[in-house]
Amino acid sequence: EVCKEQGIEPRRHYLGKFNLRIPPELHEKLAMAAEAQGKSLNTFAQEALQRSLKA
Repeated sequence: EVCKEQGIEPRRHYLGKFNLRIPPELHEKLAMAAEAQGKSLNTFAQEALQRSLKA
C-alpha cells in the first residue's frame, strides 16, 4: 500500500527458478557440454548465464 500511495512499483520477489523453452537440439548440446565438463546441466547453465552478464 505504501508503494501504491507513493506511485512506485513494489520490488518483485524472485524464487530463483524460471522455465526456459529451448529447442531439443540445443538441450542435447548443452547436456553433452555439461557432461564433458563433469557438471550438471543446471550448474553449466548458471555459469553460462553469469558469463553472459559479464560480457
